[in-house]
Amino acid sequence: MPEKKRILVIGGSAAGPKAAAKARRLDENAEIIIIQKAPDLSMASCGYPYYVGGFFDDRNMLLCTPTGVVRDPKFYLNAKGIVARTETEALKIDRKKKTVLVKDLVKGQDETIAYDKLVICTGAVPKRPPIPGADLAGITTLQSMQDADFLRKVRDDKVIKKAVIIGGGLIGIETCEALQLAGIEITVIEMLPQLLTFLDWELAKLVENHVRSKQANVITDNGIAEFLGENGKLTGVKLQNGIELPCELAVVAIGVSPNVKLAKEAGIEIGVTGGIVVNDSMQTSDPDIYAAGDCVESLNLITGKKVHAPYGDLANLQGRVAGENAATGNGATFPGTIQTGICKVFDFSAGSTGLSEKAAHTAGFTNIETVINASPDKPGFMEGLLLVTKLVVDKKGGRILGAQCVGPGDVSKQLATWAMAIKGGLSVDDMVNADLPYAPPFSLAIDHSIATAHIMQNKLKGRMKGISCLEVRKKLDDGEKPFILDTRGPDEYEQMRLGIGEHLIPLGALRNRLAEIPEDKSSEIICYCKISLRGYEAARVLEGNGWKNVKVMEGGIMAWPFPREK
Repeated sequence: MPEKKRILVIGGSAAGPKAAAKARRLDENAEIIIIQKAPDLSMASCGYPYYVGGFFDDRNMLLCTPTGVVRDPKFYLNAKGIVARTETEALKIDRKKKTVLVKDLVKGQDETIAYDKLVICTGAVPKRPPIPGADLAGITTLQSMQDADFLRKVRDDKVIKKAVIIGGGLIGIETCEALQLAGIEITVIEMLPQLLTFLDWELAKLVENHVRSKQANVITDNGIAEFLGENGKLTGVKLQNGIELPCELAVVAIGVSPNVKLAKEAGIEIGVTGGIVVNDSMQTSDPDIYAAGDCVESLNLITGKKVHAPYGDLANLQGRVAGENAATGNGATFPGTIQTGICKVFDFSAGSTGLSEKAAHTAGFTNIETVINASPDKPGFMEGLLLVTKLVVDKKGGRILGAQCVGPGDVSKQLATWAMAIKGGLSVDDMVNADLPYAPPFSLAIDHSIATAHIMQNKLKGRMKGISCLEVRKKLDDGEKPFILDTRGPDEYEQMRLGIGEHLIPLGALRNRLAEIPEDKSSEIICYCKISLRGYEAARVLEGNGWKNVKVMEGGIMAWPFPREK
């Protein structure tokens, strides 16, 4: 009989177990070994904030199959015929001898394991700010099961009263919610001007406003200068502007870096992002070594540039490809990513797919158009909830480059729709007649995504001149005085209004009150309503009566991120 192929997998979180399991399904005779430094396997790391927040109490749920079986070494051996060695660290890869030196962390013994094919899935390591006091007790990340255990204990013990979250990205915001639900006073500190940098500023500001409404404090444009402590314990943080904030807990969530130490020392090529270079077969510069997950760099399918995309779903997809190719030869491919992501923000959701406006400009797209649409996810009689979407397209041909969506409505459905549109190379004209499922419990008759495409098509065809809330605010701050037309009803105006010098003329009365509009037909007029549907209709009325400089404030009041009069 021919010798069994030995496939060695380093890393037991997401990509590694997926690679091992896929290899087993394709080669029943291969010898497959997983080397995992941590004591746990197949951890659902994206679930850590929800375990900390008390959404579920059974720790094993983070380690279970969909049917509730814990994925431990016994499970892997019995169910899959895979040897999973936990608390074992890979120390060195010898590519010439095709061996890996490992250390049993319990027994303290070293061992050399030979391989035919090697899959590196070493993940990422959390970034730590190089500032004084970083070694004080009470400072943690949320990267590992041990971190999750620590923060869950903080939640359950109910001793800590004040905490800071350093970093306003996905993990930072999710951790903010988790700890705030425990009754801890939270301050999120972000060095950049906004939270969630995958969003453009105006949508990120809506998220920030929502976080503040949940009694969490947010500080942007500021960073940590020093951790303060007494007797080795954290007592506060000093910000870069000199302000000191007392706290007993600090969660550092400023991003991750690819964990490539092992690969780099073995002479495997490392890319411009700091991740391991792989081809679309997930094969490294060594043909017998594959890599997958947070330790690799990926191709951005829109820009053609390399990116580090540490997402749990991508780790699984990449691991699947690496495992198949390690077992059967290069037949499977992972072409790249459009970087789709989403997070829960209390009873909001926020996410994006493809490029934001800012990212599109950075990537060199010079001929882009954007639009913002605010509308419910389903009819009011089915308790529809607000969605605010920003769509980014290339004006030439209307190719969809990116979409962002925030709000209490079904954000995930919107992002999934736009992600598939981008992956499929669809244009705005393709989306205006998209055949999506409709029934009142699930969507409007014209789904929010299709309506967004309609607005963009109107804009591209010159039927609507849009203006963003940012541009409106800037005009006012610069002393300009456009005629601002609120087309809602008086009752709506009394309940909520911007207070920026607007003139109230309900849409139904507009044709009879044209004398109240500036006589000069070239005057700048900005129309809006709650979501600017009536604002658009008002603009068409005014343009039909000769006014030539009429704009619609996109998204209306519901997309306005600045303070309102009431």
